[in-house]
Amino acid sequence: MAKKAVATFGGDRKDQKSVVKCIRMDKNGRTGSYTFKEELVPTDKVKEFFAKTQN
Repeated sequence: MAKKAVATFGGDRKDQKSVVKCIRMDKNGRTGSYTFKEELVPTDKVKEFFAKTQN
């Protein structure tokens, strides 16, 4: 029987609780298409992540 693969975030357990996954949708002004930017961001930097805009 095959084992189930489990993905984990490498790092200290203390750091895992202070990180969230953020996904931002940016619209391309030239073509009108959308791109998705996702990152693991510290909880205190979430507002800065969403404030950034891609040119």
